[in-house]
Amino acid sequence: MTQEVPTPGSILVSDWHQCKDSKEYFSKILHKKRRRQFGLLESPVMSPSAAVDTLHYNVYLSGKSGVGKTSVVARLAGLSIPSTHYETTGIETTIVYWPVKIKDSGRVMFFRLQLWDCGETALRRFDHLLPSCKEQVDAVLFLFSFTDRTSFEDLPNQISKWTGPSDKDGKLVVGTKFDLFMHCDVTERDVRAFRTSWGFPVLRVGGEVSDGLGDVAPLLNCLCENLWHLDCLRAGANQDQTQIETETYL
Repeated sequence: MTQEVPTPGSILVSDWHQCKDSKEYFSKILHKKRRRQFGLLESPVMSPSAAVDTLHYNVYLSGKSGVGKTSVVARLAGLSIPSTHYETTGIETTIVYWPVKIKDSGRVMFFRLQLWDCGETALRRFDHLLPSCKEQVDAVLFLFSFTDRTSFEDLPNQISKWTGPSDKDGKLVVGTKFDLFMHCDVTERDVRAFRTSWGFPVLRVGGEVSDGLGDVAPLLNCLCENLWHLDCLRAGANQDQTQIETETYL
């Protein structure tokens, strides 16, 4: 099974957070050089001359208990990473805004990503949670830990839960605790073999967050790139279908 994915950096300017023309936009997601925390009804406020469109997406994090789903959410949102593990009770949602620039057109947009972190115990206890999430999700991050081989071997099982005939969600695989290379149970050969078999991008996270932008930019840009790519494919399919129906009617 493979998934059509864009080459990283082929759609978005991957280092735009380092460019001068991005400062005004990234300043709206920062406060005193730290990431701003946004509530459900809050959003970055731009000047009228720099107003841009905001695209809304729901992103679900899937993986065995203990792989680091809550830590990844904290990293992407600029929050403090928990020092001790605890299982998420129910579903926790976190809002992340990320400005991007389209490579070809130069168009700038804000991606509003609502990250869903659901505990494994809650999923087993409440049968309706997963089907409900599937109805509303736009992308899934499948997590495994480089220090836990069973979490890597569980990826096909995790992916199968989200795969169906009409499945059109974006999918990325994220390996956590990559910095703990002395304790790695998953090799680069394992990762390459998985990528060849499944076709999903595999990203790596680990270590302390330094500037809050450079550390998360590769993952957030890859996620936004895949979401935009899927939207373009859907728009093209809808346009082709409309054209077919028009020609049939005429």
